[in-house]
Amino acid sequence: MRIAVTYENGDVFQHFGRTEQFKLYTVEDGKITQEQVVDTNGSGHGALAGFLVDAGADTLICGGIGGGAQNALQNAGITLYGGVTGKADDAVYALLNGNLSYNPDVHCDHHNHEHGEGEHHCGNHGCHQ
Repeated sequence: MRIAVTYENGDVFQHFGRTEQFKLYTVEDGKITQEQVVDTNGSGHGALAGFLVDAGADTLICGGIGGGAQNALQNAGITLYGGVTGKADDAVYALLNGNLSYNPDVHCDHHNHEHGEGEHHCGNHGCHQ
C-alpha cells in the first residue's frame, strides 16, 4: 500500500488542487516502512491525480477536494479519504488502525465561480469538510 497525504508543515493540507507537497508512506504488513515528502512542482487540479499514479499511490488522505479531482482519483483507482484535518502522520496511523475520522461526502464547490486573482481560501466560502 502507498498512502499519499496532502502536506504542509506536518499537517494535512486543506485544498487538494493547491497542494505543493505530498507526504508518501509505503506500508507493508500494516507497518510504515518508508516516508518521503515530494514536491508537486506546480501541478494543478487535473495533473495531481496523474502525479499520484506516477508516485505509486493507491490511497489519498486530504482536506477539501473538488468533484472533478474526486472523479480523476476514482478513475485512477485511488481510494480517497477526504475532509481530514490535523497532523499527517496521525491521520496515516489512524487509517492503519481503522479509526480515521474522515468525511466520505467531502467536496469543494468553489470551482463554479471566479475568484479575484485566482485566490481561494477554503474558510471563506463553499468548501465543506
